[in-house]
Parts: sequence; structure tokens; C-alpha cells
Amino acid sequence: MNILFVADPIDTFKIQKDSTFVMMREAQRRGHAISVCEPSAMSWQRGGSVLAHISGIRLTGDANAWYSSSGSASHALKDFDAVIMRKDPPFDTEYFYATHLLEQAEREGASVFNKPRALRDHSEKLSIMEFAQFITPTLITRDAQDIRHFHVEHRDIILKPLDGMGGMGIFRVRDDGLNLGSIIETLNLDGAQSVMVQKFLPEIAQGDKRVLVIDGKPVPFSLARIPQGGEVRGNLAAGGKGVAQPLSKRDREIAETIGPVLAARGLLLVGIDVIGDCVTEINVTSPTCFQEIQQQTGFDVPAMFIDALEAAL
Repeated sequence: MNILFVADPIDTFKIQKDSTFVMMREAQRRGHAISVCEPSAMSWQRGGSVLAHISGIRLTGDANAWYSSSGSASHALKDFDAVIMRKDPPFDTEYFYATHLLEQAEREGASVFNKPRALRDHSEKLSIMEFAQFITPTLITRDAQDIRHFHVEHRDIILKPLDGMGGMGIFRVRDDGLNLGSIIETLNLDGAQSVMVQKFLPEIAQGDKRVLVIDGKPVPFSLARIPQGGEVRGNLAAGGKGVAQPLSKRDREIAETIGPVLAARGLLLVGIDVIGDCVTEINVTSPTCFQEIQQQTGFDVPAMFIDALEAAL
């Protein structure tokens, strides 16, 4: 099988923790050929197929020079057996345009994972609102007064931008309301930008759990990302400590309810973030934590993913 990974520049990979890297390694172990390109390498000319400047690579097993390349050439995406979209957020206009190019490649016969339309349709923060039974009190608004009313009702709240990643732009406002006005101005840009506001969940002290779901089925372990040093954010990018643990009964209920719904829409891999008993985000662009879970528990997450990929083709 020939597999194309659409991703960030591979020279930026931190292979000791990168989930895309271990997907590649498992695919190569099974004899599949691996190629890579960046979204910026894709193009589409009138009357033609979606093309990209693509490099075939082989993993070497050397931690320093970890791949070798056969060089770059232009290929149609439809000529690959699978195209895996693993570009990290932000989900900006260029990411949006990339999903349109990938969707055209699908019309030409390419098999793309996660499905480009599903990537567009599932904002990683907004999509939780579909599953109201699993979320904390949550408000999406541009209106500063709506946010103030929400704070009066819930007293201890979290505010975050809808397009944030890695814990960026997250603020906590406690009962005293200190700096609420300034935070609203910073996030909603004087009413020009929508903000997510949620009731604070004190269970964050036990970690922000990443529950991976592959083809609608949960990985049996989550990675609890535990805030460190007085931080309110558990994100690994914000310095959180990752601790793998078996899924709780509630984690499994969430995953087994949401997972099949999203899998049916073309989302082969999702990462559901859970604090306490509540879903806070549903990650669909490039969910991570494969390596941390595998290293701490022995469960082979990359093998489960490649099994699902092979079954989907």
C-alpha cells in the first residue's frame, strides 16, 4: 500500500513523542510505502487532478537522521492508496482551503483520512455542543454582556478562543471577576470574534484526559495531562504532565456514544478531551498522545490505527 501523509515539515517532527511518526513507523513495518508532503505543496489546475510535490521517505531507525528521502516529484493524490491529513492546527484559512483540495482529490478517487468535509464540519471546540449530555455549562457568544451574565450565574469560569490550540489563550476568571472586562476585550475583539465560555471544572487538578477513538472504538487507556506549577491548563504544550490510565466507566460511555457517530461521518481518528466527567473538546485535525500511552501501558496505539486504516480501504 502507498500511503501519503500530509503534514507539517517532517524536519520539525519531535520523533520521541510525535504520533504521526509512529503511524509511519508501523505502516513501514507492515511493508507499506510512505510519502510525505505539506499542504502548501498541493495544487489544482483547470482540467487536471489535484497534485502535490511529494517526497518518498524511508525511516532509518536512527534517532538523528531518522529518515531518508528518494527526492521530490509531482504526483496526483488519487494515485495513493490512502492520504492521511495530519497537519497540526491552527485551522486557519489555508487549512480550510487544503480541505477543499483534498475533497477534490476524493472526487477523483483518493481515500482521505480524516475526511476533509468532516474536518470542516467539526470545529474542535464547537462540536462538543452536539453532545450536550456530556458537557459542562457552556456558552458561545460574541456579546460581552452575555459573558458577564454567564459569570454571574457560574462564578468561576474559563474563557477561550474558538481557534486556539495547545492551551493558547485560555483564561480563568474566579468569583471576584478580576480582569473579566480586559479578558473579554482581548478575546472577542470588541465583538468581532466569538468566544467559548465554560463553567470551571475543578477536576482539572486530576488532569485533562485525552481519550483516543479509532474507527469509533476507544483506545482502552487515556492520557491525563495534569497541570503543573499553578497552571490551569493541562496541555502538554503548556507544560502539563502526561499520565496514562485506564478509561473510567464515564470515559468509556462518552467514547462509545460519540465515537461511532463521528466515525460514520468519516472521522477515523478523534481525540476527545475529558475533564472529570465532562467533554471539553473533540480533536479531529491531528490527535496526539499515541507514544505516551504506548510507552506507559504497552498498548500498541499505532497498530490499532493502521489496522483501522487497512480495514477502511
